Amino acid sequence: MALAALSACSREAEVPVESRSAQDLYIAAEAELDAGRAARAGELFDEVERLYPYSDWARRAMIMSAFSYYDAQRYELARSSANRYLDFYPAEDDAAYAQYLIALSYYDQIEDVRRDQGTTIDALQALREVVERYPDSDYAKSAELKFDLALAHLAGKEMEIGRYYLKRGHYTAAINRFRVVVQEFQTTQHTPEALHRLVEAYLSLGLTDEAQTAGAILGYNYQGSVWYQDSFALLTSAGLDAEPQGDGWLSRIYRQVIQGKWL
Repeated sequence: MALAALSACSREAEVPVESRSAQDLYIAAEAELDAGRAARAGELFDEVERLYPYSDWARRAMIMSAFSYYDAQRYELARSSANRYLDFYPAEDDAAYAQYLIALSYYDQIEDVRRDQGTTIDALQALREVVERYPDSDYAKSAELKFDLALAHLAGKEMEIGRYYLKRGHYTAAINRFRVVVQEFQTTQHTPEALHRLVEAYLSLGLTDEAQTAGAILGYNYQGSVWYQDSFALLTSAGLDAEPQGDGWLSRIYRQVIQGKWL
């Protein structure tokens, strides 16, 4: 039985690709995918597209090529196939899935927060495309969730650098990082800590108005958090209150919070 199967595979391998029909190639590619040989499957799906470019088999093979290469973690090839699909068939039902595969191919490569986050930015852009261009698709909700996670990842990068500067007494540099989190990533879970770190940094610089205002924003939005408790303790030990002071960037944010424009 094993010898017969091996013989059949040998005969199939001897048949030139150009001599095989689109259906035959497509079925062979599916078999490779089912057998766990995703990269080989992608190559065969590409052959369907190359040899029969205007057939219905080619259209189906193009999206399957994208999936196969994604499954094989050949991310650049996956994006190439998915982009071709979008170029040729932007109105087809699988267009949303093609865009989603592009986003996933970036998302799955997001690195640790301590490393460069260029891929995270690419993932955010591609995920936004899914949500904005295909809001009613089956992939919009998943893309939105992954967008929030990728956003939190970028905020985590800023926090990592900010803590590094704060620990070494580079307070202005630390403030610049925490400010990015508060202004650009305020919907992430890192915002309460960023506000607390601003209280720490501003107090260390003797900028009490900014420290009090950061504490006020923290108290307004996250009064039950451990970060507010720590900030409150720092402020009261310095004889200060968690109340808005001055007219800096944090004061402007505080006014927006009170007016319900930023939460």
